[in-house]
Amino acid sequence: MISKETLFALSLFPYLGFLWYLKRSNLCPPLAMYGFYGTLVFVAVTIPAGIYAQLHYGETLANVDWLHGGAEVFLTLSNILVVLGFAQAIKQLKNTSNS
Repeated sequence: MISKETLFALSLFPYLGFLWYLKRSNLCPPLAMYGFYGTLVFVAVTIPAGIYAQLHYGETLANVDWLHGGAEVFLTLSNILVVLGFAQAIKQLKNTSNS
């Protein structure tokens, strides 16, 4: 059976492939692209926060509210950038088609 940690690490490869394809396709609005990259920042913050929670508190990250909330801020910001990027692109398309 694959551990959750191994599965988490392996899941980065398909996501990196997704980012590579998305960047090469030039179909993603730049602001949304920053949001998708921001998800990697979330992962980079979550891993040490999880290790700290385990070593300092003997708990998983999900059980240490201040650490978990701090890490989730990065995911929230990433999601906001993705939404704003696509909203901006839709607005530009509507303005272009109305002209």
